[in-house]
Amino acid sequence: MRDFVISTETTADLPDSYIEEHHILLHRLYYSVDDNVYGVENTLPYHDFYEKMRKGAMTSTMASNPDLIEKSYKKILEEGKDILHISFSSALSCSYNNASVTAREMLESNPDAKIIVLDSLCASLGQGLLVHTAVTMKEEGKSIDEIAEWVEAHKLNLCHQFTVDDLNYLHRGGRIKKSVAVLGTLINVKPILHVDNEGRLVPLINVRGRKKSLIALVDNMEKTMGNFKNDTIFISHGDAPEDAEFVKNLIIERFGSKNFLIDFVSPTIGSHSGPGTIALFYYGETR
Repeated sequence: MRDFVISTETTADLPDSYIEEHHILLHRLYYSVDDNVYGVENTLPYHDFYEKMRKGAMTSTMASNPDLIEKSYKKILEEGKDILHISFSSALSCSYNNASVTAREMLESNPDAKIIVLDSLCASLGQGLLVHTAVTMKEEGKSIDEIAEWVEAHKLNLCHQFTVDDLNYLHRGGRIKKSVAVLGTLINVKPILHVDNEGRLVPLINVRGRKKSLIALVDNMEKTMGNFKNDTIFISHGDAPEDAEFVKNLIIERFGSKNFLIDFVSPTIGSHSGPGTIALFYYGETR
């Protein structure tokens, strides 16, 4: 059995230390802040990114770069290894399509190799948790085909619960109408959103007040988790570590969970959700 590498994009929001420790092939996505481009050659600390957003900076995002994908795939194939790529939701980006097209083109000249590209239908650390599961299975000795089959069978069990602190970013990204953003801001409405079975970010419910919105994330977890055992819970945040810790402590109190991975929402997603975003990820019976 040929060795293989697991790859994904920066939208999986996994810490660099995790990426390095588990030898994950990472496709970095470019983004811009006030026309300054970041992502690969030029980097911006995530706290600084969100501070710029708070001060009114305009941001935009880009999908994965096919040329960079080809370059990284070529290096792995030259090492005699196969590739399992777990991609950002196709409903939110064309990164999945870029990876798929590149893989097909490269396999034409490398017929003995295997490149499997999977549409995670996930975002942020939801994508990251799916990658983490694949990494764990690989380290347990599972084959590339066994892991790909499991991911396809269970990716819709990956639950996402989001809340945002500022409705204007959702309006700017086309998620809600301007009138909804204005009225919601006036009466302190905080929406709860999730990623549905088609990989789209959609609203679930509205609650009044920040603290209630954080509690609602955990309430929804209790409703959807079912009999799934979650050894590790993932939480991502838009430069709001205290609120992420609040959600973590609620989960500990309610479920007795012990293992957590907490990290930033990357700029590709944070550009649309804004500072203060809190997102919770776990396996459940239904999204």
